[in-house]
Amino acid sequence: MSTTTNTVVLFKEDPGRGWVEEKHMEVTKQDFNADAVELKEGEVLLKIKYLSLDPYMRGRMQTKAKSYSAPFEIGKPLQAGGIGEVYRVGKGTTLKTGDLVLGFVEWAQWFVAAEKGLKKLEIFDGVPISYNLGVLGMPGITAYGGLMKIGEPKEGETVYVSGAAGAVGLLVGQLARLRGCRVVGSAGTDDKVKVLLEEAGYDAAFNYKTVKSLDAAFKEHCPKGIDIYFDNVGGEMLDVALTHMNVHSRIPVCGAISQYNASEQYGVKNLMQTVIKRIKIQGFLSTDLYGDQELVKNFTKDVVALVKEGKIVYKEHIVEGIENAPSAFVGLLKGANTGKQIIKVA
Repeated sequence: MSTTTNTVVLFKEDPGRGWVEEKHMEVTKQDFNADAVELKEGEVLLKIKYLSLDPYMRGRMQTKAKSYSAPFEIGKPLQAGGIGEVYRVGKGTTLKTGDLVLGFVEWAQWFVAAEKGLKKLEIFDGVPISYNLGVLGMPGITAYGGLMKIGEPKEGETVYVSGAAGAVGLLVGQLARLRGCRVVGSAGTDDKVKVLLEEAGYDAAFNYKTVKSLDAAFKEHCPKGIDIYFDNVGGEMLDVALTHMNVHSRIPVCGAISQYNASEQYGVKNLMQTVIKRIKIQGFLSTDLYGDQELVKNFTKDVVALVKEGKIVYKEHIVEGIENAPSAFVGLLKGANTGKQIIKVA
């Protein structure tokens, strides 16, 4: 088998503040022959099957901003976590043709990767391989580690999750429920709220866009206050939630998607609540969590078992075709997805 082109998505322009648009990315077709491309020692050629699109990528589009992750380079391919099938192998590799691997790849149909940066996938009966980019991957350990290590849930506590129908939030609520907590979530459409209540087992949920006010919503759905707020949204949502937190409550800060495309950052006004109520607020990264071997061990054991036993409901928002990745990414930032945003490349 050979191919004469490789479809690759390039980072074309820094969007600055404000919304990312498709024009900031460029779909290109490059000359490519899978049977002839040179492989150095320790390299393999991957045929990309799935790509993961995640909100943190928005930060990598700010080329002049300091962040925890290096910015994308203008004119170069965008990058993402992905699953690929080994098509060819170079000298000195242990992988074999046909192996499925997980790694950091380009937004492309084909990618030459160093074997040392790849992980051979373990295949579980009845579990889609794309779950390794979601519930069994980075979003999964983000949900599990943020809740367990920072949130420290206790039976009977109230857990509130913003962005609850996303890749991380959907799992957080279910894990909290399994530990005997009362779980409340918010999302941006009535259909997402329905998923939370009818499929993910949330005790209560609301559409933050249509409620009379966030304050009224918290009074209604969290009448005993909030013990753990798993924050995916930041901004006004965090500001109002602070006034409903209980004494010695905890806030794992996973993200602030309401601010990623804001032309002006929202100034949180209620931080004095952290002193009055002795609230713990802690931001975290998945890379921190992967460094905790005991946590990773427990995550793998617990979540794989829950998925295989059907005790966890997980949803994927799959868009087919690498050429549709730019529009899918814009949609992700605007909340068009329910569950994990995936690009099916092949």
